[in-house]
Amino acid sequence: MFSIITGSLIISLLHAVIPSHWLPVLAIGKRENWDLGETERVTFVSGLAHVLSTIIIGILLGLIGLELNENIEHFTRIIAPSILILIGLFFVRQHYVHHHFHLEKQKIAGKSKGKIISALVIAMFLSPCLEIEAYFLLAGTKGWWMLGLIAMMYGVITITGMVIWIRFAYKGLLKLNWHKWEHNSGIVTGLVLIVTGIISYFI
Repeated sequence: MFSIITGSLIISLLHAVIPSHWLPVLAIGKRENWDLGETERVTFVSGLAHVLSTIIIGILLGLIGLELNENIEHFTRIIAPSILILIGLFFVRQHYVHHHFHLEKQKIAGKSKGKIISALVIAMFLSPCLEIEAYFLLAGTKGWWMLGLIAMMYGVITITGMVIWIRFAYKGLLKLNWHKWEHNSGIVTGLVLIVTGIISYFI
């Protein structure tokens, strides 16, 4: 249980700072001359859409985990941790692939503010966080309370983090190599999943 919560917390924190989740909003906001308040509001709404789709899939996976745990004796002890490790290995192997949405400039050029915001929200809704979904599956084996805890923690951390990073970046307070950070985020995420899976074998 502790490993599930800790792993979910780390993934949520990493997820909140991945630039592909908020940098497009900042870039579009700057180009469209949105002020900080408006950029933060759009970030909040698009982040909410992203979190919503992730949690919907997560709850469905949690229900599967609950059902499997009740019918397969070794699911919690062997199968679920193995799934975490396999997914972790996948993200480590695929770390060079950028898992993010993007909007082509020519498709939003000259569009109204409403259409641009709608495009951002739809794009975020259709790109759920796959990294956290394994934890929803594992949380399902512990019951509804664990599913609710993971969903709330993930949602609050992700949206809050996105808005905070937008504020800092908008004011020019962040001077980081975003491409390098995003490129390496898959490795970090994968290692967290693998470690959580290994720990789960022994707890």
